[in-house]
Amino acid sequence: MNLEIMIGSKKIGQKHKPFIIAEMSGNHNQSLEQALRIVDEAAAAGADAIKLQTYTADSLTINETKNEFTIQDDKSLWKGESLYQLYQKAYTPWEWHEPIIKHAKSKGLICFSSPFDENAVDFLDDLGVPCFKIASFENNHFPLIKKVAEKKKPVIISTGMSSLTDLHNLMDCVKSAGIKELVLLKCTSSYPASPEDTNILTIPHMKEMFGVQVGLSDHTMGVGVAVAAVALGATVIEKHFTLRRADGGVDSAFSLEPNELNSLVVETERAWQSLGCVNYSLSEKEKKSVQFKRSIYIVKDIKKGEKFSTENIRIIRPGYGLSPIYFDKIVNSVAPLDIAKGTPFNFDLFLKKQ
Repeated sequence: MNLEIMIGSKKIGQKHKPFIIAEMSGNHNQSLEQALRIVDEAAAAGADAIKLQTYTADSLTINETKNEFTIQDDKSLWKGESLYQLYQKAYTPWEWHEPIIKHAKSKGLICFSSPFDENAVDFLDDLGVPCFKIASFENNHFPLIKKVAEKKKPVIISTGMSSLTDLHNLMDCVKSAGIKELVLLKCTSSYPASPEDTNILTIPHMKEMFGVQVGLSDHTMGVGVAVAAVALGATVIEKHFTLRRADGGVDSAFSLEPNELNSLVVETERAWQSLGCVNYSLSEKEKKSVQFKRSIYIVKDIKKGEKFSTENIRIIRPGYGLSPIYFDKIVNSVAPLDIAKGTPFNFDLFLKKQ
């Protein structure tokens, strides 16, 4: 696998700032105008990419309201809705894709999508998307992944609801399909997700195990989990994005608003900048601050032959004197000459003649 990959004009890898994806999902609320405004705000906030979802309700399920086709979970944001109704409400009309992609490009944003069936793969490829995203709910849809692989483009795959065995099976599919440029996203598929359930320590383990770039598809509130993920080596962060949570929408409750997305961009880049390397040497800026550390100073006038004591020498600031590690060795030794209060103690004093 290639550990540094290119998506559009952006390089993804540890040497590059985190690749930030704003997931539009169904937050356009079936308004193309709102979809284009989401693109504008994502660009203004500093995101690298805007992501769509490409499906129809009929490509995901059937128009049925029996129990198993209706969301029963009392804690779900979508309790009581049939799957078909939910997907009708959330889907992005296919005729919107081209204007959204063009508008994103005009704003300097990379635009791509998650296809949910083979027809969507061909449709997106014809529109020239630079990569494909496989959603967590589709990461066991191996025919879809093989279809994506035929396009010879980078692939991002979310790993929600996947055991280690599932991931090994997924990677076997990826390798056999010939996918060379891959990013896996650690993902907790609950909406919203809690930080306690996110387990981002999995990120470096997954990277080491599979030898690919690893990021985070984050459904928690706020930006803290994403920033921590970057500190653990995540190179891609995906977050749902909306203009205002108050506008409603299928995913708005766990989506970032524009100022929050900007905070995500800024703080994840700071986290990435701070990583550096294993280093115990002083930076040039730190060297200038050494003068403010403590050192040994003469704090009372001392006559030649007088002993150094805790009364006439102290460990104080600034740092131009001898290191404090020598303090105990100096105490009770004899002054070789008269020394004035405020003199930094150093061994040169013993070389001077009076």
